[in-house]
Amino acid sequence: MASKFLGDAYSGFDDYEHAYDTQHLAKDAYFQEAILRSSHGRRPGSRMMTGAMGGGAGGGTRLATALRVDTSIARPLTAVKGVGYSSYANKIQAEEAKAARESNEDSVDARIKDGENKVMELVKESVLLRYQGNLKGALEKAKDAGRRERTIIKLREDNNKTEGANIDLTFCVLFNLAQMYEGNDMTTEAINSYTVITKNKMFANGGRLKVNIGNIHFKRKEYAKAIKMYRMALDQIPSVQKTFRMAVMKNIGLTFIKMGRYEDASITFEQAVEERSEPSVAFNSLLAMYCLEDSEKMRDSFIRLLEIHLPSQDNSKEKDGLLKQLTLGDPLNEYMRSIRLKTERLILSAARVIGMGMNEESASGHQWCIDMIKQSNFAYVASELEMSKAVYLMREGHLQEAEAALSAFSSATPKIAASALANRSILEWMKGNKTECAQLIESALSLDRYNTTAHVMEGIMAFHNDDPTKAILCMQEALQNDALCMQALYNLGLIYKKGHNLESALDYFYKLNNMLRNNVQVLCQLASIYEFMEDSGQAIELYSQANSLAPTDPAILTKLSNIYESEQDKTQAFQCLYDSYRYLPSDMKTVEWIAAYYLDAQFAEKAITYFEKAALMQPSEIKWHMMIASCTRRAGNYQKAFELYKAIHNKFPSHLPCLKFLVRIATDLGMPEAKEYAARLQKAERVNQLRQQRETDSAHGKSGSAASAHSLPIPLNERPHSLTDHRQLSANLNYDRPYRSATRDIDSTDLSYRDTVGRVERPKTGMRKDASTREDSFDDLDDSFLPM
Repeated sequence: MASKFLGDAYSGFDDYEHAYDTQHLAKDAYFQEAILRSSHGRRPGSRMMTGAMGGGAGGGTRLATALRVDTSIARPLTAVKGVGYSSYANKIQAEEAKAARESNEDSVDARIKDGENKVMELVKESVLLRYQGNLKGALEKAKDAGRRERTIIKLREDNNKTEGANIDLTFCVLFNLAQMYEGNDMTTEAINSYTVITKNKMFANGGRLKVNIGNIHFKRKEYAKAIKMYRMALDQIPSVQKTFRMAVMKNIGLTFIKMGRYEDASITFEQAVEERSEPSVAFNSLLAMYCLEDSEKMRDSFIRLLEIHLPSQDNSKEKDGLLKQLTLGDPLNEYMRSIRLKTERLILSAARVIGMGMNEESASGHQWCIDMIKQSNFAYVASELEMSKAVYLMREGHLQEAEAALSAFSSATPKIAASALANRSILEWMKGNKTECAQLIESALSLDRYNTTAHVMEGIMAFHNDDPTKAILCMQEALQNDALCMQALYNLGLIYKKGHNLESALDYFYKLNNMLRNNVQVLCQLASIYEFMEDSGQAIELYSQANSLAPTDPAILTKLSNIYESEQDKTQAFQCLYDSYRYLPSDMKTVEWIAAYYLDAQFAEKAITYFEKAALMQPSEIKWHMMIASCTRRAGNYQKAFELYKAIHNKFPSHLPCLKFLVRIATDLGMPEAKEYAARLQKAERVNQLRQQRETDSAHGKSGSAASAHSLPIPLNERPHSLTDHRQLSANLNYDRPYRSATRDIDSTDLSYRDTVGRVERPKTGMRKDASTREDSFDDLDDSFLPM
């Protein structure tokens, strides 16, 4: 029953898969057919041979079975050389190896080609990122391209494919990497990358990149190394490439100018002009001659500049109006037009330089240039140069000559005549003739409504007539005619600043700052606006930039000092004012502030130096002499202080504080002069009381002829001085307002004299007291009238 329900536990134990039966493989038809089709059945195996030689029933059976596979190609045992067996098998193996090699070579070539394409894509991305301004990202792409390119080179070397190396790709990657290093100011790495290219003989024109290395040395102010690299590059440039040689020579000349070797620079520029005439090179040659003060060579350079022929000057093909309209937007035509305008600007600048640099009068120098221009292909520029000459005379203060030169344009074209009238309006404004100025402006605008100078002058007149709205409209109209009119932008900023519209003023001054980089006046205006807005940090930043551009301007340093003082930074304020004093030691505000600073810091000896300078500049101001004596007393040199007070008393006899100090110091030192100065002090006090009484009576209308007879003439230098607390007097050293000595005009009453002896009775109060009853105690005298 158990076996019926549970079954036989050992059933199927001997069952197995026939596919694993290796003992009957020789009788398996499918297996023998598979062996016939494979290479195993075409050659004897080592195991079968061993079985045959070793004997045994099993071994003989296996050999017989194997030999029955294909007896037609069996190798004879006695043969020295195989009869077709080995060649047949090796041919198949060679074909398989060849196919494997071909497939491997195809895969390597594909990998190399794909890698080179990826490298070029990275180079393009690097260039595009640099164009967009992302220098750091461009450098990373260039480095990645370099790494991939080196991987491709190693792959070629491993597969013996160095003969087909892409030299152009290697040059492109190295050159782009050097450019990116240079753009990121990594000059050392850039020089190394350029050097790798120049030293590789496989790059045909790699030596020319020494110009780039020279540019890097020029940027690093290593001028000697830059000239060396330029000359090495120049040696590798063939003589037929004149434009390239001229550019390199121009770089050499500019480097000589940076080194101050103007003679070498002039020789180099002359050689460059001989290679190829180029306007900027001829202009640089003229500037080098100007630095050498060689008028003759300046003339030669100017003539050489005028002899330059520009293809754009040939207007014979533009006679047809339709053709002119068709070529109006042509890129080549626009390019040649820009070159012509640049050459015209250089010619005008050169004429101005010659006008200033010739030994004779500047007007004659300008006139010589005008005569030479009229004889050249640039004759149409002569009128503009004549206008430039008139403006130069205006700036030099030769108003009559300038007016005569401008009057000569009355019969010129409307546009030039309008410019002359606008400049004449400036002359009349300088003379103060506002009515004539307005008439000239109106005439200029009637001839040329788009004359920016006339609109600017009209706005200036409206502003001075207290009409800021009209002034703003005139300035804005000038900007509509010429968006780059700097005078209009500057005046608009000033108008809005005075009208307390600081945001608009900032906008216009920032526009002007973008046009005129590192202009001191614009930076100071921006800093002043931020100072009004109480933005001290921005004001300090802008004033510091202006100070870096004009380090010898004391006004900028004074502004910085005031801001630092408002920020309670006395140290920086003192440093700025000390630098200002070095450049302008005659400024009383600066001298006074520095002296007060040393006095507050308890450095009386240093304060004496600056008070002495103030006394030299204002010898009639008693305050400086008293401060010198006070600082000497504080330093502990009482004897010298006493001598100084005596000198002050001799110069200003009725000065009460000086007498009080003389009495106190003489008493402390036990000098016999103490009683004498005490008597003088009492007398001076009585005179002061009488003067005050007379002033009081005069104020109440009680002064009469008798009172005036009793009065004494008061010298100017003997006016009373108020006594204040010493801290208050120190604070009264107002650093924002200079001290001036009090003066008055002398009239006829001061020079008249009337003898009153015998007419006026002596006052009863003037009787001398007994010496025993006199009180000469000055114990309660303090130095409350001294500054800290």
